[in-house]
Parts: sequence; C-alpha cells; structure tokens
Amino acid sequence: MSYFFRLQPLTAAITLACSSTISVVHAEQHTLQLAPIVVTAQNEHTDANGLIIHADPKQPIQPIPASDGAAYLKSIAGFNTINSGGTNGDITFRGLFGSRIKVLTDGSENLGACPSRMDAPTSYISPESYDRITVIKGPQTVAYANTGSAATVMFERDAPNFDADKPYQGQASVVVGSFGRLDHNVEAAVGNDDFYTRLNANRSKSNSYQGGNGKTVPSSWEKWNADLVLGWTPNTDTQIELKAGKSDGKAEYAGRSMDGAKFARESIGLAYTQENVSEHFKKLEAQVDYSFNDHVMDNFSLREFTPSGGMSMPMATNVSRKTLNARIAGTYDWYDLTIKSGVDHQYNQHAKRSAMYNRYVDQARSKDMQFQSYGIFSEISYPLHPQYQLVTGIRADHVEVKDLREASKTSGYNTRLEKTLPSGFIRLESENSDATLKSYVGIGYVERMPDYWELFSPVHGNAGSSNTFNGINPEKTTQLDLGIQYEQGALRTWASSYIGVIQDYILMSYHQHSMGSMSHGISAGAKNIDATIAGLEAGFSYQFTDHIVTDANLAYAWGENRTDHGALAQIAPLEGRFNLRYVTDRYSLGAYLRAVAKQNRIAYHQGNIVGYDLATSKSFSTLSFNGSYRLNSSVDLSVGIDNVLNKTYAEHLNKAGNAGFGYASEEQFNSIGRNYWTRLSMKF
Repeated sequence: MSYFFRLQPLTAAITLACSSTISVVHAEQHTLQLAPIVVTAQNEHTDANGLIIHADPKQPIQPIPASDGAAYLKSIAGFNTINSGGTNGDITFRGLFGSRIKVLTDGSENLGACPSRMDAPTSYISPESYDRITVIKGPQTVAYANTGSAATVMFERDAPNFDADKPYQGQASVVVGSFGRLDHNVEAAVGNDDFYTRLNANRSKSNSYQGGNGKTVPSSWEKWNADLVLGWTPNTDTQIELKAGKSDGKAEYAGRSMDGAKFARESIGLAYTQENVSEHFKKLEAQVDYSFNDHVMDNFSLREFTPSGGMSMPMATNVSRKTLNARIAGTYDWYDLTIKSGVDHQYNQHAKRSAMYNRYVDQARSKDMQFQSYGIFSEISYPLHPQYQLVTGIRADHVEVKDLREASKTSGYNTRLEKTLPSGFIRLESENSDATLKSYVGIGYVERMPDYWELFSPVHGNAGSSNTFNGINPEKTTQLDLGIQYEQGALRTWASSYIGVIQDYILMSYHQHSMGSMSHGISAGAKNIDATIAGLEAGFSYQFTDHIVTDANLAYAWGENRTDHGALAQIAPLEGRFNLRYVTDRYSLGAYLRAVAKQNRIAYHQGNIVGYDLATSKSFSTLSFNGSYRLNSSVDLSVGIDNVLNKTYAEHLNKAGNAGFGYASEEQFNSIGRNYWTRLSMKF
C-alpha cells in the first residue's frame, strides 16, 4: 500500500490503464446512461419528492476533485464553505453552521477537537472512499442523536456483493493537477457469500496555490486515510461488520495565525443488521463506534515563525476528543404503517495541552469538557391515499455537559448543564397519478444544546452571565419546508424553499476583550438572539437532443436578526450554476459557469466561531471546462480546467489573511486561479 501511495503521476496512470481489460462499451441502453460525466451540480437524484438528495462521490467532480467532505458538499445547492486555506473548509447550509448540520459517516458522528474548528468534522472525510452521500434538508428527520436543525448529511458505504466467479472487486483512481496536486485513492474488497473484507485508502497532497493575480496563497496540505472492514454474512438477512480506521495530515492556512500540524484519527466500530426478523419486524440495526481525534496546531512547523496575532513565541497546542456513539433501531411494517423507532447514546470528552515548540508532549492532557446524551425517537410513515403519504417523527434527548476546567471550579461557577430537549416534524408528500409532479410540505421543530465551540471558545456569554458556559441558552428552531418536482419529456424542474423562526439563536460578536483567543486583535463573545431565516434552491435540466443536455440551479439564503433589527451574519450570497454538456456513449464535453452575486446584507464583525462578516462582497463569475473519455469498460479519463479566465476573486464566506503572511488587516485572501487537472479511474 505504501508503494501505491508513492507512485508518480505518470507511473500511476500507466499502472491503472494497463491493469484494465481491453474491451469496448457498446451502448445497449440510452447513450446518456452510459456516458462518463464530470459532476458540477449535485441535484440529479432525490428522494422524498425532492427533500432528500443523493450524490455519488465516486464520480469525478468539477472544480478539481474534492480533498475533503466540505469541498464535495459545496457542489450541492445550498451548501457553502468558510475557507481558511486550500483544504478543510467548514460547511454552511442555508446560512447555518456548526452542529446545526449533523454530519455522519456510516451512521456515526466523528467530532473535531480544535476550539476554532480548524479540524471540522468534514476534514476527516475523504469523499471518494464512500459509495453514497445523502442530504436531508431541514429538521425533517429525528433518527439520529442531537438532531441537526439545518440538515442531516450522511456519508455511507455499501456492503460488497460478489459474483460466483469473481471473489473480488474494487476501484482505484489518481488525480494530478496544478500546484502540485496529487491524489491516490484505492478501494478493494475480497470475499464470498459468507465473509468479506474491504479496504479504503487514500492520500491527497497539494502545494500552495496562486490566485488569479499570481500571488501565492499559503494553502498546502498533505493527508491520508485508511479504513478496514471485516464483514460476516451468515445468511442473506444478516450482516455483521467490524471496522477500524486511521488517518493523519497537515495543512497550511492563509486565514489563521496557526497551521494544522496534525490531524490524527483513530476509530473502531461494530455494526449488526438483521432483515426480516418476523412478519412485521422488518429490520433491526445496532452499532457502536469509538473515535479519537488528536489535533495539533502551531505557528512554526509549516511556516516561518513571525510574531503576530498576540503570539510572540513559537507555540503548539494539542487538543483531543474521544467520542463514543451507540445506537439501536428497529423498523416495523404493520399493514400500511411503517414505524422506525430506536434509542441512541453519545459520549465525548475534550482535552488540551500547549507549550512552546513541541514540548507539549511532556505535559499531561487537561480535560475541559464532558458531554453525553441519551435519545429516544420514532418515525412513522402512512399512505393516506394513493397519491399522498404522511411522514412524522418525534424525539427527546437528555443532554448533560460538564465543565471540567479547574478555573471554573476555583471561581465557584456552576459546572454542570442538564437539559431534556424535544424535536419533531410532520410532512405530507404527494405525487400525481403519472408521477410527473411530486411535492412535499413539512414543519419541524428542534431544540439544540450549545456545542463545545459555543460553550467554551467564546470569551463570554449573554450580558450578566458568569462565563460562557453559564451564559448561553439552547436554540429553538421552528421551520417550514416546501418542495416541488416536475418531469415531463426532456424537461425536469425542481424547487425547495423554507422559512424558519429561531429563538435564542447563538450568535458570535467579535470585539476587543482583555482575554481570550484573538483574531486580528478581536475575539468572540457569544449571545442569544431571535432570528428569522428563509430561502430557496431551484433548478432545471433539459435534453435538447440525444447528445446535448443543459442544467442549471440557484440557491438563495436570507437571514434577519430580529433582536438587533439587522441582517444575520455569515449568509452566502445568491449563487447560480449553469452547465452545458455534449454526451456520447464514450465521451463527454462540458462547460460550467458559476455566478455569485454581491452580498450587501452583512452584520459587521458578527458570525460564528470560524468566520465573521468583514465587508460587503463583490459579485464574480468563473467559467470552467471539462471532458471525460471511457477508454474501455473499466477505465475512465476525466480532465478539467477550472477558472479558465484566471479570475481574481474572494468568496464572501472567507477568512481574512493572516498578518504573518503579509496580509493587511482584514484583507481576505483570494481563491484559486486557473487550475488544470486530470483524473484516471479504474474499476476491477
């Protein structure tokens, strides 16, 4: 395996091509179903009449194939990222951020450890190692611990199926691009009807990129992941999986005063699934997962040390989080009624240590937080009529958070928060008799406990509170979601809209404090406000001929701070995407235009724990080209040119460049300029 990761680009390409069988694909079905496609907008496959989006992360994607989960999710309308450098951005959806978005990998949550979310949960995810990405918009499921109010995102793997004469399967790919980009991905499974083992491994690296103006933006990274699964299928209805994983990496950040010197992950889990337990008991699922995240940030190992941002010495901080997830759920069919019920538990513990250079290794870890929750849920679906289905769910989480800091105990502060938080939804789905028109309307309610970053990272909470831990209330979100899909002949259109009212929305306000972590001389304080959010995602596709197809989508989010009578901070501007493709059974050619409007609605120096509004932003657009070619039944070649016109621009959700790299105060760093890439993939 280590040899594979050390292959040079040309060697890797030759190896992949020569390992394939030499055969030609003959179009036995519609040509568009056989053509290799570079994905530019992920809204093609939906469920629940458009509420749930499915994406295939193994497909090539433009811009250049994603190095982490956040970069991939940005291809789905409504998602955006707060950028710090070249990788490990932090996702937003419909203007919401953090634990409002539930991110799961194979049903389990792996939380990052950095107090400023340098290692967001998506930074540990390599998208291509998963078979499917599922996004449930809004508070329209209660099946997972501590429900996300904005969306639930699931990265999932399927159990392999083997032919009698072929006890193995897999795929491998290599990506080569500008600025030293080089990725290797491999997935291999071996087994039979009773046992199997699957390995997912990948490595990604890149040098710092240049913006359209030719200025280098510190943004290099190198990371790797490896996951091994052992499976046992004693019969067609039973599956048991033992899984383990490990990863690490490092990343340079133009928008931070420290870089990520270590992103270590260790995980182990056990999952059990039993289908057709009895006549009405259709499925039993149980799993337990443990992960340990060990993250180091410093200001000297990846950059030349420069005193800035309140740090006069070379420093390193080591933070860690242990997370244990456990869950059991059952699905029951009782005539027309389908019920999914279960219980779950999550426990996580956070610790940290710091010192000059790497002397932190000689120190004991100091625990500062302990979090645990117990949840119970039930979701029910019932067909009211051949054209209507009712789906509803209810959930309760009992959450306890402990402040383990010695300073809090010494000061006599309350060090224990305990809440029982309800959530629920009800949704009506409809479909006309010929399935050309589908729609949904649903209302959901979620109460969310403040997360680690909201309870421990800010300098203070609401006015009059003793400290942040005792100064922030749980959020309460009530949201209406609506959607429609129409498909007739060559035309397919869809739209999703929402309006939500949030009580006690947790907002970060950045200003001068006498203590606390600093960003450009200011640091975050937390407070509760009342807010209203609204917006929509919409799109269409049209097939002009057997070979020419076009599609487009747009996303708009709006937020209002009702307490302070102004805009809600860190809302991405209106964005539209347009694709034009020429497709045959062997190759495709595409043009991709991304257009982003200016954002005038800002809340100066307000936002979240990662970013805050600096100024109104300018509009911009980028044009990209892509192409793909199926060499044979096993090998596909994809190429792309991102930002063909080499535009110089910065995203609205983007951190300011660090002064240690020569950026002026609150000057945002630019996005990548013209970028060439190619991807060669093989199935075996």
